Amino acid sequence: MALASGGTGRDAEPTARPSAAAPSGTPRGLFARIDDWMAKPRSARNVILWLTLYLALAANWALWLELVRVGGEPGVYLRSIAVMALLLVTGTVGLLSLTAWSRWFKPLWIVLVVLAAVVQHYMLAYGMVMDPSMAANTTQTDLHEVLDLLSWRLLANVALVSVLPVWWLCRVRIVRMGLWTNAWRNAVLLLGCAAIAAGGIMAMNRQLAPLMRNNTHLRYMLNPLATVYSATIVLARPLFEHKRQLIPMTAGAALGSSYAKQGKPPLFVIMVGETARSDHFSLNGYARDTNPELARRDVLSYRNVHSCGTNTLASVPCMFSPLGKEAHEGSKDDYENLLDVLQAAGLAVLWVENQAGCKDVCKRVPNASAVDGLSPSAKAALCDADECLDDALLFDLDARLAGLSRERRARGVVLVMHMMGSHGPAYYKRSPPDGKVFVPECKTNALAECGHDELLNGYDNSIRYTDRVLARTVDWLKVQSKVYDTGMFYVSDHGESLGEFGLFLHGLPYSIAPEAQKHVPLVAWFSEGLRQRQRLSMSCMKGDLDSPYTHDNLYHTALAVMDVQTPTFKPALDMFGKCRAPAA
Repeated sequence: MALASGGTGRDAEPTARPSAAAPSGTPRGLFARIDDWMAKPRSARNVILWLTLYLALAANWALWLELVRVGGEPGVYLRSIAVMALLLVTGTVGLLSLTAWSRWFKPLWIVLVVLAAVVQHYMLAYGMVMDPSMAANTTQTDLHEVLDLLSWRLLANVALVSVLPVWWLCRVRIVRMGLWTNAWRNAVLLLGCAAIAAGGIMAMNRQLAPLMRNNTHLRYMLNPLATVYSATIVLARPLFEHKRQLIPMTAGAALGSSYAKQGKPPLFVIMVGETARSDHFSLNGYARDTNPELARRDVLSYRNVHSCGTNTLASVPCMFSPLGKEAHEGSKDDYENLLDVLQAAGLAVLWVENQAGCKDVCKRVPNASAVDGLSPSAKAALCDADECLDDALLFDLDARLAGLSRERRARGVVLVMHMMGSHGPAYYKRSPPDGKVFVPECKTNALAECGHDELLNGYDNSIRYTDRVLARTVDWLKVQSKVYDTGMFYVSDHGESLGEFGLFLHGLPYSIAPEAQKHVPLVAWFSEGLRQRQRLSMSCMKGDLDSPYTHDNLYHTALAVMDVQTPTFKPALDMFGKCRAPAA
């Protein structure tokens, strides 16, 4: 392919004026020659070729290191690097050929360079990959989460990768060409890249096929191709999907027979945890004492529970859905959820938020933010701006309860509290000063700068603080037991990687995510009144703590606990059903 690097007549800009002479071999002479090379007029295609080669070398270290890790012997991983490099270069050149028109595309190229540098930082620092679910989750990130992810290390890494190409892009002069000249040359470049990529795939299929089949995450490490692809999928999906409809699920919802003879209405609290790992709960066998408070309150801790997703956006709507994981993920419509059914049955429902939103789960029921209504002193003690410790969920909870409909409260109440929990990477922010039991802890969100022990200390302090909040919730429910039959159900939305296999945080595609991101804690507590109301055998439930459960059980278990009758209820998914005596 002939790539224009200059031009004459009307198609070319004036050539650069020679720089002032400088003594040969002096630094000024070297800098002048570099500057002359940068300012040299080039075709847009020449620019994207140089830019592609630079990004392949400077912004894909996570990919090359991962290929070395999974490739085995040098003779194997070098071939893997060769085939992935071919796909990366041809794919990036093909993508950028769509922009190879004029100097007005310089801002777009600069944005792409900076974006590639940012994505590489997070892939290297936390082991993330930029698949569509991660891109979608990014769009749901609030300001506080963004600030937690910022660091001087991020700035330095981005500058290291992007300053040189951005400077060059600002200096380089793009040769002007006619529309049709640009069009056919770009088309030839695009077709050429496609042909080379196809030929390479066929020639090296024996190497490529098992590599991609056994390591599907590699396709999302091609930088910046994966980022552009995933972002395009997220942005374009609504344009090509049919308009999502809200499918009603509340038909037939009614209160069961226990309400006709109840002495006290039920009060059930569902605590939605954040980023908690089951294997870091001492209730489940963890060596550190991360659950000293719950251990003294006769709770049930289930040890074999798995989440619906590996991020909040996937897990929270799924756990409240009547569909179950598989059907929920494949659904093209929205469905009413557990809270809609409980409200339709006549119960009082309230969602209290201390995270980045309820992901539309609470949009049709009463809801509030934990920071709302805090006194100035409480806000000063518990909050940094609008980001609060989870004790804010319990502040003046009596008043929140009293603010619900009296008629509905007389039947029963379901409170859902969405915790900040152990949200990373700033784990040190997730526990108060008097909760720093494990020290020293990592005091930065740049986790790679901390030793592994410091990282675990910060995370485990957050788990121990979650233990304290849950224990205080149980204590509050014990007080409420004077007028309600009370219970609590806690489950985390997903787990967290803490450096295992070089991975940090969460959000990997579920099929390849490690157990740490999917194995979550689930804790339940029942007052004597609620156990009797539900005819539950405590000894039976204690003998069931190792049975396998998932987020799919929450919908049906909550309906059974609250004795709400609905056609969507599946008795087989009620966690406590096997321990419930038949009605008299």
